[in-house]
Amino acid sequence: MQLPKDFIEKYQILLGDEAAAFLASFCQEPISAFRINPLKNPLKAFDNPIPNTLWGYYGKISGKSPEHVSGLVYSQEPAAQMVAQVAAPQKGSHVLDLAAAPGGKSTHLLAYLDNTGILVSNEISKKRSKVLVENIERFGARNVVVTNESADRLAKVFPNYFDTIVFDAPCSGEGMFRKDPNAIQYWHRDYPSECSHLQKSILMDALKMLKPGGELVYSTCTWSPEENEVVVSWLLTTYDFLELVDIPKLNGMVEGINLPETARMYPHHYQGEGQFVAKFKDKRQKFQDIKVKLPKTNLTKDQKILWQNFENEQLNVKLSGLLQTFGDYLYLLPEGLPSLNGLKIARNGLELGVFKKKRFEPSYALGLALKPNEVFSSIELSDVEFKQYVSGNIVQLSRSYPTGWYQLLVNGNGLGFAKVVDKTLKNNFPKGLRF
Repeated sequence: MQLPKDFIEKYQILLGDEAAAFLASFCQEPISAFRINPLKNPLKAFDNPIPNTLWGYYGKISGKSPEHVSGLVYSQEPAAQMVAQVAAPQKGSHVLDLAAAPGGKSTHLLAYLDNTGILVSNEISKKRSKVLVENIERFGARNVVVTNESADRLAKVFPNYFDTIVFDAPCSGEGMFRKDPNAIQYWHRDYPSECSHLQKSILMDALKMLKPGGELVYSTCTWSPEENEVVVSWLLTTYDFLELVDIPKLNGMVEGINLPETARMYPHHYQGEGQFVAKFKDKRQKFQDIKVKLPKTNLTKDQKILWQNFENEQLNVKLSGLLQTFGDYLYLLPEGLPSLNGLKIARNGLELGVFKKKRFEPSYALGLALKPNEVFSSIELSDVEFKQYVSGNIVQLSRSYPTGWYQLLVNGNGLGFAKVVDKTLKNNFPKGLRF
């Protein structure tokens, strides 16, 4: 790998005797890993767990496997997994993932929340937010909305709202050089300083949304001090109510430069790519939450009846949250979420389905989010039937079923809903996901 001369010289000075081992690590293969999803049924055992993690494993997962398609696993390299683990939000809390695409940290945060509280998963890039929505939908969480906004616009809707904010900042990407060599072409001597300026401007808006007594996790996938320790020091100087929380140094993590509470991950010490993480506690006294404008349901009487009929006939659980329609589509918003009027929304909670000519059709997302014991009627697909279904074909079943909607299962996890007539299972797998 051809690294920039300025990059090599910078880290020879910064790392001294360790520089040779650090630079040699770029010639090694990147480390692959994944997490299992605790919201799903883990019917399959996995080998090679990452030490000191709840759900992490070393290894590769095929994007075409039943485990991936049903949301049981999520591919994420080991260093990136440490960010949400450092955050570890409490169940029932309000959490913001400020720069969330492609979704690794958001899905990890959702694992901790366990379908309680609220996650606002934000991505300013419209193109990247589409990938974020797809990954969150597959994960099957019910307590998340995806916004497509700048931090300053979010701050107007969520003042002092979040118990935990995770900001994995846009950065120079040095820690991704081994995994994505194309990132090298964007790097130049002044790039880290340019990124640092952007990071500070976003953090100023992020802190307007942090609840007194809350926690901020700041991370980058770079080793540049300008984007890491310099930004941390700026935060501590500018906001006297912030204090650093010591991060346990696990699996080869090392202390930050002159800031031992922070953590660095170098590939010659840590089995993964590059990452920096800092955790702050807000020392301000908690006060009564600012009252926010809450959204209201907008279902018509007929729509409410259609949904209730489906819920009573198909579901063995009452879903909590606010029902709201966008066009003909029905969504379930997390309880306690402020009105998002005026914000760009990529996923307005859990999509339940769509109203069509005096009937309700359940969504693919709902079938992913429900566990088998929460649905009255389901059909487990064999390996052959799974391959037929994800390729877009109609599946001929081995026996007859009463006509109606069924949750499809693969290895005990939901794969959406499909209509069955006699022995024919009609294909309802999204066209954009077929393979």
